Amino acid sequence: MQTCSWDIKDILVANTALGLVYATNLFVNREPTKPDNTATIFDSYGGPYRLTLDKQTYEYPSVQIRVRNRKQDEALRIINSIYLSLHGLAHETWNDAVYEVIYCSGGPALLDWDDNDRCRFIINFNIQRKAG
Repeated sequence: MQTCSWDIKDILVANTALGLVYATNLFVNREPTKPDNTATIFDSYGGPYRLTLDKQTYEYPSVQIRVRNRKQDEALRIINSIYLSLHGLAHETWNDAVYEVIYCSGGPALLDWDDNDRCRFIINFNIQRKAG
């Protein structure tokens, strides 16, 4: 089973209204210097695994998504659209994992302006998933 950032990438790409295309303006675990306007999904610290009596392993990972854009209002629009797309998503299977729930745990918030005068917003999601 792959890390959840790759599944989150698939979820976001599947929502075509977001306009996110992997390796064009959507990236995983590494934010490129170009293009200027991007969204990047990072695996971040989550909770410990839980093993149930029926030997199903539940994971509690988390991801942080960072949206970078030259226009602050556009970055905020995109990150809010990502929030609406992911927050509350439940009981869905992506690749070989069942996502019991995805919920926003912090953000969206302005992180900073980088050295190239691009604003960066972040949002964090907690996840509960199990092997499919």
